Amino acid sequence: MKINEQHGEFTSPAEVKLVRILPGPIERVWDYLTDPTKRALWFAGGPMEQRVGGKVQLTFRHKDLAPNETPPKGYEQHHDPGTTMDGIVTRCEPPRVLAFTFGSEGESEAIFELTPQGKNVLLVLTHRAREGDVPYMAEFGSGWHTHFTFLLAVLEGKPLPTFWSLHTQLKADYEKLRIAAQQR
Repeated sequence: MKINEQHGEFTSPAEVKLVRILPGPIERVWDYLTDPTKRALWFAGGPMEQRVGGKVQLTFRHKDLAPNETPPKGYEQHHDPGTTMDGIVTRCEPPRVLAFTFGSEGESEAIFELTPQGKNVLLVLTHRAREGDVPYMAEFGSGWHTHFTFLLAVLEGKPLPTFWSLHTQLKADYEKLRIAAQQR
């Protein structure tokens, strides 16, 4: 299986790590992480103050990613009209490291590490919860996997995959991986 198709790894029940190889250069990938308009093409729009302590507002409107799809039960709000999540930038070292919290209370943190690899960029994402075993970590794992599939398609100029069917399939996979990590 190619690296860009591999499932993330739960290094603990409260931490998932995904690795991807993206077409560079590194500054281009950085822009897709930080620029609200470019980030909205694969993940979520919204402003981001690129400094430690800066505010992040992620605006998820999955109808923009999957306009012809019907979301599964329980995800209608994320699809349309959308949801917003606030966070705080915890690390900002352009163009190599970006980290921010998810949720106004900083319930979890996403850390993006970028390393040039020739014409490509190695992306390592670590998403960890602040406390213990968190059931929604499987959701984060499947969400990142799905969104990174979109990012790769955008960066390569290829058609976007289906969103909701991919996410649904991956959510079940990531739940099994989280439970296995819990049993280690």
